[in-house]
Amino acid sequence: MTTNPSAPNASRTARERARAELTREIKQEARRQLAASGAQGLSLRAVARELGMVSSAIYRYFPSRDELLTGLIIDAYDALGEAAEAADAEVPARDIRGRWRAVCGTVRAWALSHPHEYALIYGSPVPGYQAPQATVASAIRVVRVLGGILADAGAGAGDPDDRPPLPAPLAGQAAGVADAIAPGVPGPVIARALIAWTQLFGMISFELFGQFVGSLEPAGPFAAYAAAQMADFIGLPGQGLA
Repeated sequence: MTTNPSAPNASRTARERARAELTREIKQEARRQLAASGAQGLSLRAVARELGMVSSAIYRYFPSRDELLTGLIIDAYDALGEAAEAADAEVPARDIRGRWRAVCGTVRAWALSHPHEYALIYGSPVPGYQAPQATVASAIRVVRVLGGILADAGAGAGDPDDRPPLPAPLAGQAAGVADAIAPGVPGPVIARALIAWTQLFGMISFELFGQFVGSLEPAGPFAAYAAAQMADFIGLPGQGLA
């Protein structure tokens, strides 16, 4: 009698594929619930019910609601990071301002296309949920894109003499951020870049949550203008929107 040594591996691979597909379906249904009820309304039992699963079965994939939230958060951070990385890569490396504008525009476009995922990672914290360390690597992907732009700007990122030095505590914090995402970039440039970065996300949140209604609709021209102004504020080389 002959045996097929590859059969166990083939069976295991089939099981892995089936598990991956069901995991994808669980997350897809969870995102639908996220859109309908928000993160606080997310329920493993409701997800199982919508998928025709017994409630006990879903716990083999996600032992708790928090585990499922963590999976959704990691996916959202990775999707945003991947989009920003792709936008940055499409612009010539020497075009520092072009890269900055492309990344700002792409982050905004992703948020507008995925408002509930954006709210999950940049909106109000979910009561009772504490994001684990496992989310950090995905969360900093988009920030590392900013770091790459700053690092490539190098000496071209201006620091005019008339700007006051950073206060000592902030200087230490900026140095730590520089070490993490843009080694060698001066602290004042890092601080201004972080101001611009938080301004970008604040602007996106205003747009998503209806704060521009009746004033800056559509918000695209304002967003493009703000990105150009923030490039000036950071001190990125190049001029204007060209």
